[in-house]
Amino acid sequence: MTLDKLRPVADRALAPFVRAADRVGLTPDGISIVAFGFAALAAGAYTLGGAAVAGVGPRQELYLLGAVFVFVNGWLDLLDGALARLQGTDSMAGDLLDHVLDRYADIVIIAGLAAGTTEYLLGFLAVTGVVMTSYLGTQAQAVGLERVYGGLVGRADRLAIIGATTVATAVYPSELYGLTLVGWLLVFLAVVGHLTALQRFYYSMAALD
Repeated sequence: MTLDKLRPVADRALAPFVRAADRVGLTPDGISIVAFGFAALAAGAYTLGGAAVAGVGPRQELYLLGAVFVFVNGWLDLLDGALARLQGTDSMAGDLLDHVLDRYADIVIIAGLAAGTTEYLLGFLAVTGVVMTSYLGTQAQAVGLERVYGGLVGRADRLAIIGATTVATAVYPSELYGLTLVGWLLVFLAVVGHLTALQRFYYSMAALD
């Protein structure tokens, strides 16, 4: 989890955007909903980006567009929490909405990647790994521990990797050892997701002993 360690730097970079959002009357919940909208747009772009166009190949520019949407989703995911703290409106209800929409965002983005490549089994393994990672983080809190964010890859890292890989796919759409770069991305998300979930499970069990 490298990017989560940079949260203080991100908070400083966000400060002018947070103040601007507050001035125009935006709310944290509204930003969370808009962030999910960008995740859905990314899923659509990835689905269409992997579709064949007259037998020539994928619509490569759509992978670039999908990457932009993913980065915007991640940016807004940081913005909503910072705005809630500024406005003094952070609440359990807002936290719940944010986490639910984040999970749906993760699911639709990975579903879009899988649909575009027709690698549905890899997509299933990837999305279950991501969901279990998040579940173990919050389940630790449910049994009396602090929410667990540790492990190999957190959400910020995951979005950055998805964005970077789909940009690379726009440049190099050919297969590599039987899979496109997006296919290998799904393999990575599946393996690392489940490993991260197991890391969090082990940490939580050790903390409860």
